[in-house]
Amino acid sequence: MSSTQSSNGLEQGLKPRHVTMLSIAGVIGAGLFVGSGHAIAAAGPAVLLAYAAAGALVVLVMRMLGEMAVASPDTGSFSTYADRAIGHWAGFTIGWLYWWFWVLVIPLEANAAATILHAWFPDVAIWAFTLVITLLLTVTNLFSVKNYGEFEFWFALIKVIAIIGFIGLGLAAIFGFLPNSQVSGVSHLFDTQGFLPNGMGAVLGAILTTMFSFMGTEIVTIAAAESKNPGKQISKATNSVIWRIGLFYLVSIFIVVALVPWNDPVLAAVGSYQTVLERMGIPNAKLIVDIVVLVAVTSCLNSALYTASRMMFSLGKRGDAPAVSQRTNKSGTPYWAVILSTGAAFVAVFANYVAPAAVFEFLLASSGAIALLVYLVIAFSQLRMRKKRMENGEKIEFRMWLFPGLTYAVIFFIIAALTIMLFQEAHRVEILATGFLSLMVVAAGLFVARRRKQQKIGAPVLG
Repeated sequence: MSSTQSSNGLEQGLKPRHVTMLSIAGVIGAGLFVGSGHAIAAAGPAVLLAYAAAGALVVLVMRMLGEMAVASPDTGSFSTYADRAIGHWAGFTIGWLYWWFWVLVIPLEANAAATILHAWFPDVAIWAFTLVITLLLTVTNLFSVKNYGEFEFWFALIKVIAIIGFIGLGLAAIFGFLPNSQVSGVSHLFDTQGFLPNGMGAVLGAILTTMFSFMGTEIVTIAAAESKNPGKQISKATNSVIWRIGLFYLVSIFIVVALVPWNDPVLAAVGSYQTVLERMGIPNAKLIVDIVVLVAVTSCLNSALYTASRMMFSLGKRGDAPAVSQRTNKSGTPYWAVILSTGAAFVAVFANYVAPAAVFEFLLASSGAIALLVYLVIAFSQLRMRKKRMENGEKIEFRMWLFPGLTYAVIFFIIAALTIMLFQEAHRVEILATGFLSLMVVAAGLFVARRRKQQKIGAPVLG
């Protein structure tokens, strides 16, 4: 399939298999393989309820985003839709907050990958691995979107194969088909202080934790804009969200809580996947999980670079980012947006080394609630865009279910979650830091809008 330039100057170089694999594995991060152990330790077997609730929210949000993206594919995705539906300040704010979220992910994931490699090659410093990994993926993102798509295709394929293999081994262990397994059956779902050992409060806390595991699902609506027939690709990806979350998260977490007691301290210490594989008697379980986690964090770093650069490119196209960010090379890649996003990530790393610890902790906390703000903006945008499209008599091919009831339910749920986080000590700093950053960005957006308005008023006079 030959690649062509789209109307916005980007290359339509992503093949259907790229977008398909992006949509399948975009939801799979290192949090599933390692971080899920903390959620299980907090909520017990009832963590399944937390993953189901968080997954249902993501399914509904993706349905709303899909309705807008199928009708108007755009590399700015929800930021562009917020600009049109709510106002310039909303698109400006959520676009820059989302860019900031992924810019912070770049050094964090690079450091996680470097830590694994340093354990294998202790003579090489972690910072050296971090630098090499980041520069290598930056270079691949600079040449062509096909490079991003190809890298992500194989990263995603490895993650999918790993999870399917884990589920297969887990089911074999549950039914007693693994001869060397120390565990079998599903008794641990109930035999350790019951299914709900720490009450619904712990489940609610786990919902807030697991909600952020799904961040990245929306990337497919950004990437599809650089493919042929983006509306069809987005529709397929959105429809597959339910089974992706059901298979990759609910089934695999079910296997973990069925085979290992939820209060086993090893779960949180080494991660859920490694713990279960070791109990199954799988040789080299740690090495296997380390390789899969390395692929997962490298995949996330690759996506972070791509997503941050495309959001900055879209902001540049709308006059909300430096004009240089909208420049593309012969391959249709926004190379300056890639370079500026990577540069911002290196500044964050530099701040980690030279600034007081509290400064970098604030930077990390400032991205804590951005996922929920993105979901909230998507819901409000879909609510207003649907009404506008209905008033204009437009045919809506891809629809949000039970509109407007489910849309209002999502809005209520997100506002309630943000409110609860504000009153929980574990999340209060995140809410306050994200709120402070959001106010600063809103102020900047209003200033930019005012300058733009003044320039338009002054233009005829100067003429």
